[in-house]
Amino acid sequence: MKTRMEWEAYADSLSINGQAFVNGEYIPAESGETFDCLSPVDGRLLTKVASCGEDDADKAVKNARETFSSGVWAHLPPAERKKVMIRFADLIEQHSDELALLETLDMGKPIRYSKAVDVFGAARAIRWSGEAVDKIYDELAPTPHNEIGMVTREPVGVVAAIVPWNFPMLMACWKLGPALASGNSVVLKPSEKSPLTAIRLAQIAVEAGIPKGVLNVLPGYGNTVGQALALHMDVDTLVFTGSTKIAKQLMIYAGQSNMKRVWLEAGGKSPNIVFADAPDLKAAAASAASAIAFNQGEVCTAGSRLLVEASIKDTFIDLVVEELKSWHPGHPLDPESQNGAVVDGDQLATVLRYIESGKQEGAALVHGGEQVMESTGGFYVAPTVFSNVNNNMVIAREEIFGPVLSVISFDTAEEAVAIANDTDYGLAASVWTSDISKAHKTSRDLRSGMVWVNHYDGGDMTAPFGGYKQSGNGRDKSLHAFDKYTEIKATWIAL
Repeated sequence: MKTRMEWEAYADSLSINGQAFVNGEYIPAESGETFDCLSPVDGRLLTKVASCGEDDADKAVKNARETFSSGVWAHLPPAERKKVMIRFADLIEQHSDELALLETLDMGKPIRYSKAVDVFGAARAIRWSGEAVDKIYDELAPTPHNEIGMVTREPVGVVAAIVPWNFPMLMACWKLGPALASGNSVVLKPSEKSPLTAIRLAQIAVEAGIPKGVLNVLPGYGNTVGQALALHMDVDTLVFTGSTKIAKQLMIYAGQSNMKRVWLEAGGKSPNIVFADAPDLKAAAASAASAIAFNQGEVCTAGSRLLVEASIKDTFIDLVVEELKSWHPGHPLDPESQNGAVVDGDQLATVLRYIESGKQEGAALVHGGEQVMESTGGFYVAPTVFSNVNNNMVIAREEIFGPVLSVISFDTAEEAVAIANDTDYGLAASVWTSDISKAHKTSRDLRSGMVWVNHYDGGDMTAPFGGYKQSGNGRDKSLHAFDKYTEIKATWIAL
């Protein structure tokens, strides 16, 4: 791993492209409009980015449709698409330093995680999907002797993918992997807050052998190019990760247009439940600290509600606070930093507003709660812990997307489950106990798409990622993700 000085020198020499990518070429927005891409690390201008709109969406979707219909990618044998996807993953890894640096400069996360988690996680997602695609079988129905019934998968066509700013490259590749491997053409819309790695990935995909026009990237705002893609009559499937508010609007747009399929991952307010009989309280505290502070708390699965059995509450809070000391923000290009900058000034203001709300509602601030490192010109906030929280407080009900932890006590397993499920969301949850029966029963009773026992944020590409209720529908990762990008066709043949 490079030193901070080496990363800073690399950043000074880095050539950053902010254009759209359509039909294998970098181009400006049709309007010529741009927006400033500022680094949350220190507020510097990184580049000007194309601000795409409806005309750009029309151009990219038309190109994607023509490419799909030509069969140059969709009709390629799965084993051949697999080879290209694996080359794509290999090239992502070969460009790991460049992509990690773009991610850190653009989004503010520590370089150590940009490289180890985001870049290599993105490569794993692309490679895994590529490896899987020639191992997914169609079906034969049980039929009379004089008939054959076939159930086959076909690529859905043109996919519009709208991805968030917190894991820009990783979330993109969770969607690009199965979408591209299945033979679709994709128009990717990255967040305006962190578009740079998506723009670079498009060129790497072409270098890997993905035909021009199969992957197009349109940077811009949600209310312009995002809305245009959601309303477009020639987009077959829309996939999205982001806020519940926007997810609901996208469902409306789909209904107003062509009834395109819509798959949504819309965040969470995840409970991390620690029973008094947890096998290792120190390990549980370290995990609780990581669950709220990792990626500056800008994680949809963040363990933002810490439910602790009342008999160990004070002891456990002390352990968590001690662990959070190692998560104090540092310069994102320092390879020793575990915590970086929040994505921009607006998000910083949002986090600080929620902290003030917690104070006003009567929660007890026991750690953090303030902006730090202001002299850098960047956007940093100390990991924050509130005790004496009840589940009706705003900080316990709304997704903050920052390192703000609400500690809620309970007396019984039934009470813990009731509090955990008393939320609009249902993305993730964690249970800490030495009692295997309690672990199983609590896990079953939790209305959550993912439950982890005696750890937090487990799983790999083989396990589905997604939630219940207003955390959305559909699943990223695993073979289940391919369901979003394929049509199921029944063909019945009389012999």
